[in-house]
Amino acid sequence: MRKTSGCLVLLVVFFILVSGCSRGDGPVKDPVPGLIPATVVHAVDGDTVYVTFAGDKKEKVRLIGIDTPEFTAEVEPYGEEASAYTRNRLEGRRVWLEYDAGLRDQYDRLLAYIWLEPPAADSEEEIRAKMFNARLLLDGCAQVMTVPPNVKYADLFAALQQEARESEKGLWGIAGDGRF
Repeated sequence: MRKTSGCLVLLVVFFILVSGCSRGDGPVKDPVPGLIPATVVHAVDGDTVYVTFAGDKKEKVRLIGIDTPEFTAEVEPYGEEASAYTRNRLEGRRVWLEYDAGLRDQYDRLLAYIWLEPPAADSEEEIRAKMFNARLLLDGCAQVMTVPPNVKYADLFAALQQEARESEKGLWGIAGDGRF
């Protein structure tokens, strides 16, 4: 009798644990695993920021997959606007960094996609709404710059740029072809 009741208790505990790990539609999964929380302390320009991590470690971060017009040593058309866009939306804000295959560039900058909020799902809708790199493209403040091996969102970024270009948003609405 003891052996049977012990097995029954183990079986009940197993089912409780298993049911607590699911929502009824399978195991709960992080849609973008490995997001790293950080706070943006300064925007250098449209595609480069300084962040701090827990413990006050400070890093210079270059956004992956995009390029904004320059507004540091030289000023390119729409550079001031792209820098202001990033500064106004990111400085002082908590963000989440997503890395790709290559962690640093030749200037030792950390390379990342910046999420304004952790995504609830791995979908284009979430990327459009919550990833800052994508927002820069959609609002015409950047153009695509794919540098392998960091190509996770390259195809989607190209489509977002085309959408902004067709709508003549931001830099795509200035005289000329919008290239810088």
